[in-house]
Amino acid sequence: MTTMTRGSLALLSMLALLAVPRAVSAADVAMLQGLDKITARVSTFEAPVGRTVRFGTLAIVIQSCQKRPPEEPPESAAFIEINDMKPGETVVTLFRGWMFASSPAVSALEHPVYDVWLIDCK
Repeated sequence: MTTMTRGSLALLSMLALLAVPRAVSAADVAMLQGLDKITARVSTFEAPVGRTVRFGTLAIVIQSCQKRPPEEPPESAAFIEINDMKPGETVVTLFRGWMFASSPAVSALEHPVYDVWLIDCK
């Protein structure tokens, strides 16, 4: 018998959430938080699905934002693409995948200056 980590269980829970279309609702806006590690400032911002928002040198695009209905255990997940767009340099894709509000460490953005995580879909 294998031992599952907390992150693995959260990932399986989210995959089950996404596998049952009637159990989730699509949202128009993702609520994100970002940390600038240089200034130690935390910012909360909205990112509409399909539109690019900027956080420092990052360009963030939410492809999909899913949320369980109120009668289910709370969970939100967003498929996010994050690119680093420094002036005069080529664009670098830093993250492309699902982020989960209940388990930000399962799929986190790894960047020396910025942290970004999903709070909710609305």
